[in-house]
Amino acid sequence: MTDKTFLRTHAALRDDIGDLLTQRPVPSPQLDQIDPFLFLNHHGPQTYGPHNRGLPFGPHPHRGFETVTFIVEGMLAHRDSAGHESVIHAGGIQWMTAGSGIVHAEVSPRAFLETGGPLEILQLWVNLPSRLKMTAPAYTGVQQDRIPALSLDDGKVTLNLIAGEWDGSTGPVQSLTGVFMSTVAMQAGGRLRITGLQGRNVLLYVVRGRIGVGHHGDLANAYQLVELSTEGDTLEIVAESGSLLLFGHADPIGEPVVSHGPFVMNTRDEITQAITDYQAGRFGSTLA
Repeated sequence: MTDKTFLRTHAALRDDIGDLLTQRPVPSPQLDQIDPFLFLNHHGPQTYGPHNRGLPFGPHPHRGFETVTFIVEGMLAHRDSAGHESVIHAGGIQWMTAGSGIVHAEVSPRAFLETGGPLEILQLWVNLPSRLKMTAPAYTGVQQDRIPALSLDDGKVTLNLIAGEWDGSTGPVQSLTGVFMSTVAMQAGGRLRITGLQGRNVLLYVVRGRIGVGHHGDLANAYQLVELSTEGDTLEIVAESGSLLLFGHADPIGEPVVSHGPFVMNTRDEITQAITDYQAGRFGSTLA
């Protein structure tokens, strides 16, 4: 077994959306993607007062990829043109396959608008290969109590298993492309060793805290994305302080990526067709 090599960290860049604090580690001027992980927004943490306007993500379209939304604090309401609707609370996730086309809204539910409270949300875009870009849209909302919380390293590490398998446990989401996805809470001194990563690209983002990565213990702080080599099949992470991580891995797709706003396809012609189809109302029923 050989360790993956720590290459560098990428600090999230501040890019607020209205009054919503937003930082984005990928894409950036130095890192276009970690194939198939295309985009990551970190909203918050912040506290909303009573009678607030909530999140600004009203109805908008997507095609050609998947969104995975992690509710760290607060709550998030989802509605889409395929008829799915849910309110997911802290610790839960929303996994949406845009596929051939969907319109959805991600907004604060009425209870949050009225009372306010803490809010912190991560949203990740995961690419789909060309053979799946026009798959049927789908959505899964998962509350925290349905996500296995695996106690590791004598209780100093908790791995919340969202998709994939770990030591006989299986996450509640079955990825179309074999993506492994989790969040990891670590106490200071906690140690996590991951194997079976040969040929896989790793997504490792520090939501909060400070970690050492690899056998050299290279440091990564909150709001930093760790870039690792594709080569190697193991990875070790040690928490320098109490930490929360977004950790996933997947086989790279290795296809051209052409994106335009909410559409991610393989060619410019496919982007043009996506815009035409959306404007013609072919993404399902319109959300009010």
